[in-house]
Amino acid sequence: MQHAHFISRRNFLQKTALLATATGLGRLGMLNARAQSTSVNSDYKALVCVFMLGGNDGHNMIVPLSGSALAAYRAARGSLALPDGDTAVLPVSAKNGVPYGLNGGLASLHPLWAQGKLAAVANLGMLVRPTTRSQYLGATVGLPTNLFSHSDQMVAMQAGDPHGSGGSGWAGRIADATRALNATSTFPPAISFAGSSLFCSGNVVQSTSLIPRFNLSADGLGAWPASAAAAKAQAPQEIVTFNSGLSLVQAANDVRADGIELNGMLTGLGSGNVATPFPGTGIGQQLKQVAQIIALRGNTGMKRQVFFCALGGFDTHSAQSWSQMDLLRQLADGMAAFYNATAEMGLAEQVTTFTASEFGRSLQPSGTGTDHGWGNHHLVMGGAVRGGDLYGTFPDLSLGGPDDTGGRGVLIPTTSLDQFGGTCAKWFGVSPADMGSVFPNLGNFATQDLGFVV
Repeated sequence: MQHAHFISRRNFLQKTALLATATGLGRLGMLNARAQSTSVNSDYKALVCVFMLGGNDGHNMIVPLSGSALAAYRAARGSLALPDGDTAVLPVSAKNGVPYGLNGGLASLHPLWAQGKLAAVANLGMLVRPTTRSQYLGATVGLPTNLFSHSDQMVAMQAGDPHGSGGSGWAGRIADATRALNATSTFPPAISFAGSSLFCSGNVVQSTSLIPRFNLSADGLGAWPASAAAAKAQAPQEIVTFNSGLSLVQAANDVRADGIELNGMLTGLGSGNVATPFPGTGIGQQLKQVAQIIALRGNTGMKRQVFFCALGGFDTHSAQSWSQMDLLRQLADGMAAFYNATAEMGLAEQVTTFTASEFGRSLQPSGTGTDHGWGNHHLVMGGAVRGGDLYGTFPDLSLGGPDDTGGRGVLIPTTSLDQFGGTCAKWFGVSPADMGSVFPNLGNFATQDLGFVV
């Protein structure tokens, strides 16, 4: 429900425009006048989600390198098993000494593991409650709705709801729970760089979209017409296709109008420049603009922000070996640059970045690719991350084994999204009293803080 004291971004813009006409301050003069006197926040935190659209094959992103686990991996993966060699598999070690390997595409992130700034969370997925193979096969436990469906699981993972969206996303609800920390600012606390995002939509906080081509400074990210009216007139309807097979027909005018309004705010607040170079890939440019907005925190007055970025192409039913490595290279190059940018700003310990995807893939290949799965491995990066370690329980990779739903290696998650998100939310500042409203199923799990971030 919308609280009476909450001012929506659009209402704010309308009101400040009227005030600006009367006082001669310009479109966002009131915000600028206040922002110029605001010192850089020392109490600042940001969560950044990088969503891998289509269902990334985490089982070839992080692999075992010894003993029976390695034998089971090779037997299950067949021709898709990563070959030996430090270009295809980058060795890392968990704190307990167990060796693992990162996909060679993650070369840019590999050094952060040894530096203690990068960790992995094993066999993560959407669960209602802890689930065993016998419970799954016997249908004696509640399961997420429409498992293995791209559209349903994309919604579920962003919503933090195994049965649908409920109209809000878990980062949006985190922003709701911490909105008092942003009480002196009218800047949007939840921003998506990948179109309209359920992930950033709260019950109170509104999700805002910003297209990476919108110009924040003179560094050439893409100039748009100076007039908002002119930009709206040039904005056609378009279809945004996620490579998962899901096509969302969006009114691009609405998304671009959103961005035009936000761009107007940003233009009046400064350039938000960072010296760190970013790759020219789509995900690289999304993360660059996240860094630029974070750099403006002293002007916006924000203390808590959540961001959503996305990279498509992970629905690898064929040609997985080369296509996944290339996608992971784009992901790693963008994330590594982003980490360096947070370090440049002195904020590495105040920004936590993580990967997400709607589901994993089957261990057993289908030709040169894989089919839709369930449990998946993910990465967490940041100065506050207890890195150089693997969290959760690494699954048994035996086909038909105790973690398999059947005989093809569709693995039952051993760590829930609620546990993962709850850990992030606690670090972000969500109180224990509010945790149940952010993650309603968290109480079904004994361990509610996985400990990967301090």
